[in-house]
Amino acid sequence: MAFEAQTGKPQAWKTPACEVPDRFNQLRQTSVSKVEAAQVLKQEPLPEKVEVPEEETSEVLFTRPLWSNKVEYILAQVGYSVKAISLWRFFNLWLQNGGWCFLIMYIVLLFLVGIPLLLLEMAAGQRMRQGSIGVWKIISPRIGGVGYTSFMVCLIVGLYSNVFNTWILTYLSHSFQFPAAWEHCPLLMNSSDFDPECANTTPFLYFWYRVALKVSDRIEDGGSPVDSLILSFLVSWCLVGAFVINGLKYIGKVSHSIQVMYVLVPVPCFIMLCFFIRSLQLDGAKLGLGYLVLGKVSAIYSVDAWCQAGLQVLFSLGLGYGSVVSLASHMNLSNNCLSDAFVVAVINLGAMLLATTVFFCVGGFWATVLTHRCSEKNAETLSRLVSLGKLPPEAQPPPNLFDYPTSIFTVWLNSLPQSIKSMVLSHVPECSLQKQFLKIGKGADFAFLSFVEAMSFIPGSVVWSILFFLMFLILGLNFMIGILQGIVTPLQDTFSSFRKHTKLLTAVVFVLMFLCGLFVLQPSGLYYVKLLNDYWVIVPIIIIVTLENMAVGWAYGAGLAPQSRVRRVWACHSLVALSPRFLAELTILWDRPIHPVIRWLWCCLCPGVLLVLLAATVYSQSQTTWTYVSWDSSSSKEVLQQFPSWMRLIMIILSFIVILPVPIYFVYSLTYLIPFKSSSSNRSVISSTSQSLNMHLTPIKEVQKEEILQGNNQIAGSPVV
Repeated sequence: MAFEAQTGKPQAWKTPACEVPDRFNQLRQTSVSKVEAAQVLKQEPLPEKVEVPEEETSEVLFTRPLWSNKVEYILAQVGYSVKAISLWRFFNLWLQNGGWCFLIMYIVLLFLVGIPLLLLEMAAGQRMRQGSIGVWKIISPRIGGVGYTSFMVCLIVGLYSNVFNTWILTYLSHSFQFPAAWEHCPLLMNSSDFDPECANTTPFLYFWYRVALKVSDRIEDGGSPVDSLILSFLVSWCLVGAFVINGLKYIGKVSHSIQVMYVLVPVPCFIMLCFFIRSLQLDGAKLGLGYLVLGKVSAIYSVDAWCQAGLQVLFSLGLGYGSVVSLASHMNLSNNCLSDAFVVAVINLGAMLLATTVFFCVGGFWATVLTHRCSEKNAETLSRLVSLGKLPPEAQPPPNLFDYPTSIFTVWLNSLPQSIKSMVLSHVPECSLQKQFLKIGKGADFAFLSFVEAMSFIPGSVVWSILFFLMFLILGLNFMIGILQGIVTPLQDTFSSFRKHTKLLTAVVFVLMFLCGLFVLQPSGLYYVKLLNDYWVIVPIIIIVTLENMAVGWAYGAGLAPQSRVRRVWACHSLVALSPRFLAELTILWDRPIHPVIRWLWCCLCPGVLLVLLAATVYSQSQTTWTYVSWDSSSSKEVLQQFPSWMRLIMIILSFIVILPVPIYFVYSLTYLIPFKSSSSNRSVISSTSQSLNMHLTPIKEVQKEEILQGNNQIAGSPVV
C-alpha cells in the first residue's frame, strides 16, 4: 500500500493541452507550482530508511535498479531490436515489394508511426517505473488488461524464438569440420553408396531437413523431441540464463572491466561489416546490387505493400512484447527518451540496410555459381547425347566453357535455329541468372539454405561459416535477453516477493520455458514455428500496440469534467487536446518543451494507421490460404502444403485467449467503478532515491538497499549525460 507524501500536489498536470505551448512561451512567468514540481523531481536522495506511520511500518517502498549509464541502456535496446529474423525478412520484403520503393514506404512509416510508438513505450516504462503488466494499469485502468496480453504474447514468442538459436548452434557445431557436413551427401552404413534420399536432392536441403531437424512430412506427424536438438536447446537457454539470472546488474557488466552489452551488440555489427566488404568482391555481386537498386514504382500504390511495411516497422522495433517497456523502466526519469527512440530506430534501420546489401551481393554470387554449374552440366549432357546419336551435330555445345560458362552457353543456345533449340531444351533445363536469383529462400530457409550454400563456394568457407553463425547466435541471444526482461520484470513488479529471489525466479522461468519449448523440437516443430511466427503473432501484436496507443493518447490525462473537455476541444480544434498530461509530465521531467507534433501523432495519426493495419491484416488472413513448405521424403523435394483447418481454428482460439484479459479487465473496472482515466494525479508517492510526481511504486515489507549500477552517487531524478 502506497502512503501519502508530505509534499504538495503539483498543479502542472491540470494545464489544458491548448495552453501547454503558451506556457513555454512565458517561461519568465512560470507558476510557483511548476517550479516546486521541478525542484521535487531533482531533489537530493532521501535516507535509505524512511520513517512511516506505525500502521505502515511493514511496507516500505522498493527502489528499482538503474542502468549505470545511457550508452548501456541504448545498447540493450538496440540489441533487442536488431534481430536476425527482422534482417532476413526485410531483405525478402525488399525483393518482393518494389525494391527501393519499399524502402521509401518503410522509412515514411518508421518516422510517422514507428518512432512515435517506440517513444511511447520507452516513455511509459521510464515514467511509471513498471513492467508491461503494471504500467498500463496506471496509465488507463480500464485498458489495463493489455499488459497481461502483452505478457502472454511475450511468453509464447519466447518459447519458440529460442529454437532459432538452437538451429544456429547445431550448424555452428558442424562448421568446425572440413568439408562441412552440408556440403556432401552421407554414405550408407557399410556401403560406398550415398544415401538415396540425399542423392535425389542437394546436400544442403538434405542436411537442413533430415540431419539437423529430422522433420516429418506433415505438420500432423508429431513425435518425441529430436534428440540431437535437445542439447543445443539446453545450451541456448543456458547462454541466455548466464546473462539474465543475476538481473540487470549482470546484464550491465560481467566484471569491472568487461561490459556485456559493449561486446554483444558491437560484435555482430563488426562481423556484418566484414561480410559487407567481402561480399562486394564476390563474382555476381553486381547482379545482386542490380536487384538492390531496382525499383517498382507501382508498388507504392499497393495496399499490401504498405501493410507489409507497417508490420515490418512494428516487428523490427520489437513493439508490443513489453520488453521495451521493461528495459526503459530501469532508466532515469529525467532521461530524454525521444532522442533514445530516434537513435535506436536509426541504428536498426542502418543494420537492416547493411544486412540487405550483404544478402543481395551474396544472393547474386549464389545465383551466378549455380547458373555456371547448370550450364556446365548441360554442356556435358548435350555432348553425351550428340555422341550417342540422340541429337544432331548442330546441338554440340562450344568446347570451352570454363571462363564464362553461363554467358557463352546462353549466346550459343540463342544462336541455334528454333527447331534445334526446342530439341535441346527438351533434354536439359534452361539456365537463367534472373530465375535462379529469384529462387532464393525466404525467412529461415534463406539463412540456413541459400546463404549457407553460398558460403561453401567462397575460399575459406569454414571461417566465413563460423562467423556467420556466430553473428546470428549473438543477435538471437540479444533478442532473448530482451524477451526475458519482458517476462521477469512484470512478474517482479506484480509479485513483490519475487524481488527478493531474483535468481530463483529467473531459474524457474528458464526451466519452465525450456520444458514447454521442447514441443517445437519435435519433427514437425519447424512447421509450428512457421505457423506461430508467420501467421499467429501478427494480429495480437497490432491489437496490443493499438491499445497502448489509445491508453496514452486518449485515456491518460482525460480527467477534466465533460464541460471543460468540450471547451478544450473547441478551443484547440483538435483531438490532440484529449491527452495533454503525459507530455506535460515528460516536459517537466526533461526540463524542455516537446514539439506539438508528437501529440498529433499519438492522438490522431498512429491510432488511425494501426486500425487500418489491423483491419487489412485480419481481412488478408481471412482470405489467404495458410500454407507452409514441407519436406517430402519419398521424392526428396520441398512441397507446398496447406495448414489443416483445425489448426487454423486453434490459432484463432489462442489469439482470443491472449486478448481475453483486455475485455475481462475492462468489465472488472466497470463493475468496481474504476475510472477510465488514471487517478495517479490524486496522490504522490516517495521513492527512496527521488520524488516523482504521481509515480506509483510497489511497496515491500522490508527496506532494500538501493541498487544502482556502478556506484551510489547517481540518483533516479538526475539527468543523464
